[in-house]
Amino acid sequence: MKIDTKIIAHRGSKGTRPENTLISFQTAIDEGADGIETDVHFSKDNQLVVMHDETVDRTTNGSGRIVDKNLAEIKHLDAGIRFSPEFKGTAVPTLQEVVDLLIKDHFTGIFNLELKTNKIQYPGIEETVFNYFASVDFPFQLIYSSFNVHSLEILNQLDPQLAGAKLFKTAAKQAKALKKDHMIADFHPDIRWLKRHPFFAPAQNLRPWTVNSTEDMQYCFERNMAAIITDYPARAIQVRTEMGRGLE
Repeated sequence: MKIDTKIIAHRGSKGTRPENTLISFQTAIDEGADGIETDVHFSKDNQLVVMHDETVDRTTNGSGRIVDKNLAEIKHLDAGIRFSPEFKGTAVPTLQEVVDLLIKDHFTGIFNLELKTNKIQYPGIEETVFNYFASVDFPFQLIYSSFNVHSLEILNQLDPQLAGAKLFKTAAKQAKALKKDHMIADFHPDIRWLKRHPFFAPAQNLRPWTVNSTEDMQYCFERNMAAIITDYPARAIQVRTEMGRGLE
């Protein structure tokens, strides 16, 4: 039995590098990840900034909301020092810098971009992201995801052929309705929720997060889910390889 489950690096190699930084994405690519997942916000001057939280407090040496800072201010922050002194001086990247890295590395895997509009709406961010990718010749498979249904609806209106995915912890009925209406292609559930609802959807439509333990990785690989989203892509690759050998 061949395991076809893809391994998507959550914010890059988040478990071993400062999350959502170029070095984190580069590490995940070098480790052989099948995909990269990241998050995007608007800065005060409507620049596309890659970071998970709405504030810079947790992952940088600064404080305050991204939406209250312009890009020049954000670029002065250190996004590595809180992870480890080894990564002092690591910058917060823009979406363009991340895409440039993927293009430079000829990355042909999955690029899963989450629009972080569930707490701050960022009016116009969907159109800005869409127009940016329309202007770029990229080699990877682009997938959008969001907890915010409105963002998925806007992207679907801009291009009904876009690959969208609904992130959720408990809103399963809403996610299924979106798929029925052809607004999304796949589901990105919390792995903890999914294990309590194992028959929620066909395996080929599932990319659960955040799959970090060996046990959870094995659970997903045994079921040949479409992909897992993990902080530890190298570990996941090892587990998948070992399981694949055992199933031959």
